[in-house]
Amino acid sequence: MSQPTFSSVLDALRSVVDPVSGKDLVRLGWIRELQVSDGRVRFTLWLEDPTHVFASEAPEACRQALKEALGETVQVDVSSDSEMIGLGADLSIDGQEAGSAPGDGIANIIAVASGKGGVGKSTVASNLAVSLAQQGYDVGLVDVDIYGPSVPTMFGVENAKPRVNEHRRILPVEKYGVKLLSMGFLVDQDKAVIWRGPMVTSAVRQFLGDTEWGTLDFLIMDLPPGTGDIQLTIVQTVPINGAVIVSTPQRVALADARKGVSMFEQVNVPVLGIVENMAYFTPPELPENKYYLFGQGGARALAEELDVPFLGELPLVQAIRENADDGTPIVTDSSSSASNLFSGISEGLVRSVEERNAVRPATRKIDILHGK
Repeated sequence: MSQPTFSSVLDALRSVVDPVSGKDLVRLGWIRELQVSDGRVRFTLWLEDPTHVFASEAPEACRQALKEALGETVQVDVSSDSEMIGLGADLSIDGQEAGSAPGDGIANIIAVASGKGGVGKSTVASNLAVSLAQQGYDVGLVDVDIYGPSVPTMFGVENAKPRVNEHRRILPVEKYGVKLLSMGFLVDQDKAVIWRGPMVTSAVRQFLGDTEWGTLDFLIMDLPPGTGDIQLTIVQTVPINGAVIVSTPQRVALADARKGVSMFEQVNVPVLGIVENMAYFTPPELPENKYYLFGQGGARALAEELDVPFLGELPLVQAIRENADDGTPIVTDSSSSASNLFSGISEGLVRSVEERNAVRPATRKIDILHGK
């Protein structure tokens, strides 16, 4: 047997499934502080609830899975951590203020951002959400672009109005297997929203914290374009696991994408990857041809320079725009080559999230209580 690698260890641990949820331990985020070196595997098994029926069996199940996949000689050190604490709302989590935020049951909150408008950020966020749902993940998509909400149009639910349950919590609209929430559901889309920064922040806090999301593997946040005060406040308000930056290849867009990466670094939010949108133009009648209208490989080069993953490039094709306008994200069309590209990007995002979670400390559970 060859020496275990980070990837081979994660692959082996994916075979260990929690019998209650039916999800593997890597997907659940139970594997933390993973280290692989010199034939030895060390990690912390983090269980949210120490009384969980699988708590006592999970360590040995992990050892057996690793030895079966990597050989009997592999040395496995597993420690467990399941301590829970309840803290007030003024706590700082990883450099972020923990205010009113999505509740328990959301495994990963991913921000999709861009340094400037017009690069297709919302298109990418919408298709990523649907693609993840198609892969079997429980997904929510929240559109916090207050001034230009586009998710209602892209999902064909412009006239939808979220209901409120008996506990006065908002019930998201559901379409294509994705739970949706957008300011576009709550304001007149034909009128301009003229709000100052504090009003935006208050609205985001409320409709995130007062929504009945249920259990989600991913909550995708479609942020407003730019890197100003509103964007910074939002990412400091919500405990985000990581961010995806969307850019186009030309230099002016890449300069703004660089600012976006810098913004997330300042608030200790890891950038999980960069997506290059409108990377090339392919005419429908010449599907094998690629015309690089805005330059070639700029976002890939930026990702390499900044040492962040490059998740993939997407073409400038008419079908993506038409499907967005019709309320049917392109990934719903399995015959489209663009659909396959989005699927590859979403798979890369999942890997990036799981790898990031596996090396993080076994963070204590935070119960967000009502603050002042």
